[in-house]
Amino acid sequence: MNNFSSLKKIIDEHNSFLLSTHVNPDADALGSELGFYLILKKLGKKVRIVNHSATPYNLEFLDEENVIEKFDETVHANVFDESEVFVLLDLNQGNRIVSMEKGFRAFKGLKVCIDHHQDTENVFDFIFGGIEYSATSEIIYDFIEETKIVELDTAIALQLYAGIMTDTGSFRFDRTSPRIHRIITELLEKGVSPTEVYDKIYDQFKFGRVKLLGEALSSIQLDSTQKIAYMIVTRDQLDQSGATEVDIDGFVNYCLTIQGVQIGILFYELKDGIKVSFRSKGEIPVSKLAKEFNGGGHTNASGIRLFNTTIEDVKEKIISAAQRYL
Repeated sequence: MNNFSSLKKIIDEHNSFLLSTHVNPDADALGSELGFYLILKKLGKKVRIVNHSATPYNLEFLDEENVIEKFDETVHANVFDESEVFVLLDLNQGNRIVSMEKGFRAFKGLKVCIDHHQDTENVFDFIFGGIEYSATSEIIYDFIEETKIVELDTAIALQLYAGIMTDTGSFRFDRTSPRIHRIITELLEKGVSPTEVYDKIYDQFKFGRVKLLGEALSSIQLDSTQKIAYMIVTRDQLDQSGATEVDIDGFVNYCLTIQGVQIGILFYELKDGIKVSFRSKGEIPVSKLAKEFNGGGHTNASGIRLFNTTIEDVKEKIISAAQRYL
C-alpha cells in the first residue's frame, strides 16, 4: 500500500491536481491536504484545493494564503475536467465529500486516496497510507522522508504538526509511539511553535461554543451499566448559543472523562436527521458499532449520520447496540 515511489511517479508524470477532504474538516484533514498542496506547488504543479465545507474558524491560520476554496457547483463546474489527478486526503469513502461526490464518481483521471481510516471504498486507482498511521499528516511526512521529493520546510512542518498533534489527542492516544515523538522533534526543529499551534486550535473558541458546551455537559447521562455516557445537542441549543456545527467537534470526548465510562456517545440534531459520534477506551471497537448503522471511522473514534429520524427514535436502539461492545 505504501509504495511511495508510485506516488512520486504520479506527481512526476502529471501536471494538474485537485485536492479535497471530508465534510467538516479537522486539523489533520486540512494539514495533510495543505501539506500536500505545498509539495506540489514547490514542484511547479497546477493544484487546487476544493472542499465541501468551509474551513473552521479556529483552523483558518493553517490557510494563511486562502488557497482553500469552498465548493460551489456553478463556480467549480469545470474543476473536475481541468485536473488530471483527484486526491482525497483523510477519508476513504466518496460520499464523505458530499456535494463533490458526483464529480468524484464521474472523474476521468486518476483517483488517489491518502488516508489512515478503515474500510476503504473500492473506487481508487491508488491508495497510500493505512490504519497503522496516527494521522494522514504522518503519511505525508513519510512520503517526504522516503522519497526526498522536496525539502521539509517550516510551512509544511506547521501543517503536519497540527495534523499529528490533534489526531493523537495532543499525544495521548494509543498510536502515540516513540517514532511519533521523533517526527515531532524534527517538525519542531523546523521552527513550529507548539504553544502557538495549541493556542490557536484549542484556546481561541468563540463564546457561543463555550455556552453550547455547557448545555451539552448538562445533558450528560449514564446508561444502566454505568459504562456508557451520552450527551445531546439540539438545534434549538445550537441556534440560541450562536454556535455552529463545527463548534461541536470534541464535545463527545468529555463523556470519557467520567470514572468507569468506556464508551461516550454524542447525539446531535440536524435539520434533516441526526449525527451520532462514538468514542471508546481500550480495545472497544466503536468503528464496528458505527458500521452497524452504515457509519465508520477508527477503532476508538467513529460516527454515523441518520436521515429523516429523531434522537428519541434511535437513542435507546443505539445505546443498546453499544452495550454489546462492553
